[in-house]
Amino acid sequence: MSHVVVIGAGLGGLAAAARLGAAGHRVTVFESAGTVGGKLGVIERDGFTFDTGPSLLTMPAVLEQLFADTGGPAALPLTPVDPACVYTFADGTTLELPFDRSRAPAAFDAAFGPGAGEAWSRLHARSERLWELVGEPVLRRPVSLAALARMSARPADLTAVAPWRTIDGLARRLLPDPRMRLWLNRYATYSGSDPRRTPAVLSVTSFVEQEFGAWYVPGGLRRIVDAVAHRCGDLGVQIRTGATVEAVTVAGGRATGVRVDGVEVAADAVVSNADATVLYERLLPAGARRRLRGRSPSMAGFVLLLGLSGRRPGAAHRIYFPRDYDAEFDAIFGSAPHPVPDPTIYVHAPDDPALRPGDDCEGWFVLVNAPAHDPAGGVDWDAPGLRERYTRRVLDLLAERGADVRDRVRFADTITPADLERRTGAPGGAIYGTASHGPRAALRRPANRGHLPGLYLVGGSAHPGGGIPLVLMSAEIVAGLIGPAETAAVSTGAPRPSAAPGRRPRFRST
Repeated sequence: MSHVVVIGAGLGGLAAAARLGAAGHRVTVFESAGTVGGKLGVIERDGFTFDTGPSLLTMPAVLEQLFADTGGPAALPLTPVDPACVYTFADGTTLELPFDRSRAPAAFDAAFGPGAGEAWSRLHARSERLWELVGEPVLRRPVSLAALARMSARPADLTAVAPWRTIDGLARRLLPDPRMRLWLNRYATYSGSDPRRTPAVLSVTSFVEQEFGAWYVPGGLRRIVDAVAHRCGDLGVQIRTGATVEAVTVAGGRATGVRVDGVEVAADAVVSNADATVLYERLLPAGARRRLRGRSPSMAGFVLLLGLSGRRPGAAHRIYFPRDYDAEFDAIFGSAPHPVPDPTIYVHAPDDPALRPGDDCEGWFVLVNAPAHDPAGGVDWDAPGLRERYTRRVLDLLAERGADVRDRVRFADTITPADLERRTGAPGGAIYGTASHGPRAALRRPANRGHLPGLYLVGGSAHPGGGIPLVLMSAEIVAGLIGPAETAAVSTGAPRPSAAPGRRPRFRST
């Protein structure tokens, strides 16, 4: 029976471990932290519980497929998020985007006037064609120059993908209202990127969110990690927390295992859920390291965890735009990075009794985009007083934008990019690894097959990117590259997968 070692127990590492365990491999996961989950973490304080990673799930069938392929469905009820999000613009305009895409045109007309809904419909139809081109052929398969070459050879496909155009350029071309352009440009931040430099093909994210819906897991999205970890246990996967991988061992030009707390552990394959930069520039022996050139770090985030007295009605997801969106990206990605003076503010305020100590209070997760932690050449988020000053700034901005909670705050905990780096191992706290900048962004994200035989990459810093669905796709790709073990899974006592890989079951929703 082959032995596979997985570095890191983030969602990608756990999903890959579950798939490999179901395929008959003996799998060991090493996680340096004291608990599993990585960026999909959780913090509890004074009876409040906060998800510290993604706050909604799109493409739930990808998650269901993971469980179907590894032994059967998971008992994870999902609820639709409706409205999916409420956007507030600097002039006071509000766009309430519904869960049901059939109601989207009317919502855009109501917010921006007649014709806006028709503009959205044209964009959505264009994005549907993009999804046909990049969904299954690109995102759910290893990076393929041949596939991209075939696409480039077909003029209609090349025109649809338009690698020469950015999301911002597409917005200016298709959306007459500047506020609608802000709405579309925000989807570049799903990959931690600047919409003025992000390929237009990534605008397909808006299609995915509206076509497949926005979903929430009662009790918090952290339950997804817990369910995948439980499935790993059912399959005989060993998960060792508090175990730091110090190096990947290499012999004869291939990965042969890892060194964990001074002890070498042999493996037939090594799957890294660590950030690709950490793997290639720190964990490999000097002679096998690889410099990831031509890549800029993605944006990071500055987070407030607010325990609030009282409850106010409102959407679970709210976004408050600034007056100058370009200035936000100049601050993050410019030559002199600095905290954004007037950032977009994202609020997640789920009405979930499981996450609060009583009905007389509520918890808010507040996020603003931020430059990565870089004491040498950028922002030192550990600088004395910066955390406190910027916390006050964000709360003041919320008040200016009609969401004043300052007199309701029981506590305000913060997570800076420096904290994210320490907690998750992401260099600088860059949430998505590298930014998706330039027409060849898809090719520049590290491939799932490493440059050494026996080495594989999974998770948000590798192909196809960050976010729960894409991370799960990366795990599916890696398991396919490694293939089944010689010994059938049933001989290990693990259940066989109950669904063929092509099946797309549906989640149970409530």
